[in-house]
Amino acid sequence: MENNSEKNLSNLLNEVKDARVLGSADILIKSLILDSRKVLPGSLFVALRGTQTDGHQFIGTATSLGAAAILCEELPENTSDQVTYMVVPDSAAAMGLIAAAFYGHPSKQLTLVGVTGTNGKTSVATFLFQLFRALGYRCGLLSTVQNQIEDEVIASTHTTPDSIALNQLLAQMLAKKCSHVFMEVSSHSVSQHRITGLHFAGGIFTNITHDHLDFHKTFDNYIKAKKGFFDALPKSAFALVNIDDRRGAVMVQNTQAKIETYSLQTLATFKGKVISDTLAGMHMEINMQEVWFRVIGRFNAYNLLSVYGAALLLGENAEAVLTELSNLKSPPGRFEQFHSADQIVGIVDYAHTPDALENVLETIAHLRSGNEKVITLVGCGGNRDAQKRPKMAAIACKLSNKVILTSDNPRFEDPLDILEQMKKGVPPLDYKKTTVIPDRREAIFKAGLEAEPGDIILIAGKGHENYQDINGVKHHFDDKEVLQEVFIKRHFN
Repeated sequence: MENNSEKNLSNLLNEVKDARVLGSADILIKSLILDSRKVLPGSLFVALRGTQTDGHQFIGTATSLGAAAILCEELPENTSDQVTYMVVPDSAAAMGLIAAAFYGHPSKQLTLVGVTGTNGKTSVATFLFQLFRALGYRCGLLSTVQNQIEDEVIASTHTTPDSIALNQLLAQMLAKKCSHVFMEVSSHSVSQHRITGLHFAGGIFTNITHDHLDFHKTFDNYIKAKKGFFDALPKSAFALVNIDDRRGAVMVQNTQAKIETYSLQTLATFKGKVISDTLAGMHMEINMQEVWFRVIGRFNAYNLLSVYGAALLLGENAEAVLTELSNLKSPPGRFEQFHSADQIVGIVDYAHTPDALENVLETIAHLRSGNEKVITLVGCGGNRDAQKRPKMAAIACKLSNKVILTSDNPRFEDPLDILEQMKKGVPPLDYKKTTVIPDRREAIFKAGLEAEPGDIILIAGKGHENYQDINGVKHHFDDKEVLQEVFIKRHFN
């Protein structure tokens, strides 16, 4: 990623206390580069140890293309007198600090709020973005679904971009006169130092359940990664935690930030209560005030509470906040509803963890008014936490009348192997109501054509995604498009 401005390397190195420098630090740096193939004369190339490749292997390429400086953890065997080398214990951590300085510390000039947790991050960040725009602020959003500067949408490839891309985005937001930015903070981004060097005005914790054990290996490591975000918050920030989650208190054990809480079950700074919940909307009481919301489900009650709390902690008026919150809609692919001409309800949701799937299915169970059947279609992603696969199938069976196990994003795994692992979670008594259809399109058609008027179809796992990732290739596939296609076919049959 390039920047039009140039920065003196010695100034950038002021941020990095543990760098050993070989060569002159009094040189101009024109760009920060992670991909050696994109190096230009005057670039600072960062040799990063990734999960797939080690950037140290490409130092020679970067040097041959004119890199002025190399940030690395280990010197190459052959060094050049024309290049400055900075050797640090952790390239990723140093890169975060240098990137922030290179782009002029944009996060310090913005009100930046981070949202972390297993489920709810996208909804909370998106609700905050929508809310503060409605309150009259210019805002930026960094989320799984998309990055956004006001109305301008920028494609998103990771929950949190690398620190160079992130600081460049924040600098763009500042240049376009944004005052507030709301971002999802993934556990990966904390572990990989993608947010190192950023200044947060506040942090929000939604909940934590088993996920990403393919990366973190143990649940304890996963918790520590989430907690690391709060550990690093400054005294000037707030730390708003869901105290109903038993690990909410753990998250803020070592934070310097001002601790605030939200809850549906116990005393908290921001206390909520669900009065009624229907497919049309949710009636809640928040801090003794009754409000009707367009979004539904107990999981959204928590999301709304956290957004309300964060807004007040940022100095907004309670009445104005509740008024605007009551008009908000769910982000794309989050409990998104579709209705057929003959009264079948289709729900597309990103639920891709056991807890998220259970939350959505319990919400559906609560919303049922009679004998409607619940048909759940679910798969699990490849090259991700395999421990959750049988759990997801078991939850679907427990809370549905019919279950279709299908492919999600198999990535580099065989979809049939993933489905075999999911099938292990199906109780023997539920074999009859469970069908395995590897082809996701065929699975959605089966669910849509077999449903009867009044039934509810849940298509879980992919939500907003409009592709299927198969062997490294993203093929166009949108659950919402296919569901609507089925509903049209029902109408004309």
